[in-house]
Amino acid sequence: MTHRANRTLQVSGLARVEGEGALHVRTVDGEVDRVELNIYEPPRFFEAFLRGRDFREPPDITARICGICPVAYQMSACLAIEDACGVDVGDAVRALRRLLYCGEWISSHALHIYLLHAPDFLGFPDGIALAREHRAAVERGLVLKKAGNQIMDLVGGRAIHPVNVRVGGFYRAPTPDELRPLAETVRKALDHALATVEWVAGFDFPDLEVPHDLMALRDDDGYPLDRGSPHVSSGLSFPVAEFGDHVVEHQVAHSTALHARLDDRLFLVGPLARYSLNSDRLSPVAREAASSAGLGPVCRNPFRSIVVRAVEVVYAAEEALRIIGAYEHPDAPCVEVGPRAGVGHGVTEAPRGLLYHRYELDAAGRIVSTDIVPPTSQNQSAIEADVTSVVRSHQHLDDHALQSLCEQTIRNYDPCISCSAHFLDFTRERA
Repeated sequence: MTHRANRTLQVSGLARVEGEGALHVRTVDGEVDRVELNIYEPPRFFEAFLRGRDFREPPDITARICGICPVAYQMSACLAIEDACGVDVGDAVRALRRLLYCGEWISSHALHIYLLHAPDFLGFPDGIALAREHRAAVERGLVLKKAGNQIMDLVGGRAIHPVNVRVGGFYRAPTPDELRPLAETVRKALDHALATVEWVAGFDFPDLEVPHDLMALRDDDGYPLDRGSPHVSSGLSFPVAEFGDHVVEHQVAHSTALHARLDDRLFLVGPLARYSLNSDRLSPVAREAASSAGLGPVCRNPFRSIVVRAVEVVYAAEEALRIIGAYEHPDAPCVEVGPRAGVGHGVTEAPRGLLYHRYELDAAGRIVSTDIVPPTSQNQSAIEADVTSVVRSHQHLDDHALQSLCEQTIRNYDPCISCSAHFLDFTRERA
């Protein structure tokens, strides 16, 4: 194809992402003029209809924001409300929460790797077509996802929108006898996870090194899932309560989901950030898997995020086995939490990245205000910047090939477009 100075790529509906969105790319005189990740799915106003609710309701309500990572919303909500009420749930509840989170990571990452992202690298339009040629691989992915779902089902009460989670802990804690059979399922999942790392490490990865700041939680106790404080690749770290001082959301005309900046800079959350800031916190088996897959201590190529996700599945399976092996039935499944006026902050690592909740409560325990900042909204500006870089360096491709590469670039981040939880103050400037 001869180089065209002016071209427009329009993707009306992005495939293999969660939610509804589109992509618009325009070049003029060989230069990228506009890249827009159009989020046209209506916002669902979760923050607005949480106002006036009882402080015990957010875990059940916010779980409905996402059917793929409901645990992340429940855990961040619980941490924020417990922070406002001055409650520490203790080690036993924290261990069960971490086990539940491991189940979500395994299930979500397996879905993304095998059905949403791997087809891009192997030249298939979707997971169904991939299964026709790579049946054993896709079946391995489905077994992994089922193992994650079984953890969520047992600990959370069900795999989608778990019902056993409450502020202060759980309504019921599983017995050791109930958890014990799960260990064999997770051991098999660990074998499949290691095979997954080996499989995806053999894909061909386009060259792209993101210059953005990377932000993830970091904690003294292992790889970050359910706790920690935000750390940035620039060296910055801050308490969870200062999240809103550093991460500022703003509206853009082409999106119903807010964008965000970190101290007025582009930044990324998610697997690349977690791994690059915490590779030293991986378990020995996961660290060896990362090394065998060619990952160094830092990874800034978003196309290789599929490898990082596979390594995180290894870690989650190992961590689940560790928690199951050390499990003792707690005296009580929860700590009682009473209402108190205050402001609380909670942050955990959803599969797609750091997820922040803030709640203000009155003395009766009614919610006065809330703020939910999902990982995809934090990543959107950086995704647009990365698509811009890809277009600039691949203008020799024909429109179909370039469009496919742009879509793959977006899927690198496994965006959950449905996490548009905000109420928007829409303005429009006319010239």
